[in-house]
Amino acid sequence: MPPEWIWQIHYLDAVPVKDQRRLPRVPGWPPAKGSRLLINVVTVAITVVFAYIALSDIKLGQMWHALRTSDYWWLLPALIAFGLGNVARALRWRSLFTPGRRPPATTTMNAMMIGYFYNNILPARAGEAARVVVLRRRSPAPVVEIVGTVVLERMYDTLAILVIFFLATPWLPKVSWFGAAAVAAIVLALAIAIVAAVLVVYGDRSLRLLLRPLARLSLFSGTRLEKTVVELAHGLSGLRNRRVAVEAALWTATAWMLTSLSAYLVSLAFHLHLPFASGILVAVAIGLGMILPSPPAAVGVFEGAVIIALNAYGLSKSLVLPYALVLHAVNFVPYVLAGAFLLHYNSRHPVKRPEEQAREDHVLAA
Repeated sequence: MPPEWIWQIHYLDAVPVKDQRRLPRVPGWPPAKGSRLLINVVTVAITVVFAYIALSDIKLGQMWHALRTSDYWWLLPALIAFGLGNVARALRWRSLFTPGRRPPATTTMNAMMIGYFYNNILPARAGEAARVVVLRRRSPAPVVEIVGTVVLERMYDTLAILVIFFLATPWLPKVSWFGAAAVAAIVLALAIAIVAAVLVVYGDRSLRLLLRPLARLSLFSGTRLEKTVVELAHGLSGLRNRRVAVEAALWTATAWMLTSLSAYLVSLAFHLHLPFASGILVAVAIGLGMILPSPPAAVGVFEGAVIIALNAYGLSKSLVLPYALVLHAVNFVPYVLAGAFLLHYNSRHPVKRPEEQAREDHVLAA
């Protein structure tokens, strides 16, 4: 999640809605034009590269034949596996909260699906900020704690797909990017271990030292900074609490295996005659590709990642691209439909936070 989004979320959480338009600009928001330009240039460059990988040397006749002769009944179990994978992800997100402070599972699922909806229609993973806002509005969870769990989610996801990739290596063909993935996994594992060790040994003191520069800002004046430290410590419990870490790791592995199963079931629709391990390779390639800046719905990046993965099986792009397009639809349409429905539902069924209800009761009593 870009830092400027965290500023904006914290700002919106700290200030009543009716007063937000009258207050001065939030420090760091919106991001500087130079930063936006750089992000846009990198996004376009990555999209062009992956689109070239996906579309070069395509035989349209062979591609159309693959689409026309596929057995689309396989998409039903693929969608079921995809749906169960998202349930596992919602439960994983919830498990990253400290026991006793966890939001309801249905509320977590609601916020997550709306976040994925915005990730698929807006660039720069805008949905990460959206789901923080939704969960904050519909649960008692503090905004900083929510942001901490979202950051941990990304770490868990990246480490999990790399670990699954290495465990599945005996059943996978040789891939040229194995060495780079190994280096990334080692670096990430060491970084997580160091951060976890610091939090265990020094506790909140390390976070207090890290966030001390924020004390100069009016938004963090008084007891607000100390409250932020406490909330962030709860949000990072997945690095401090063994029970939380193990539970989150199990849900993460379950989610990625279900994603792999969904990818494999879609391959059966196209008669590609691939082993189940190919679904793991595709899920890993897509997961790593999503780390990069990408356009809405990762158009081009998604297809390019699938083609790079299945190139290890010697399949032509003309056969793989139809599979990639349909797999992308399986990973896109449910998010758009569910997100649109939940946005409508939330607008019709708003939830008042305890402090908002208390404020209204005080006004009515006066």
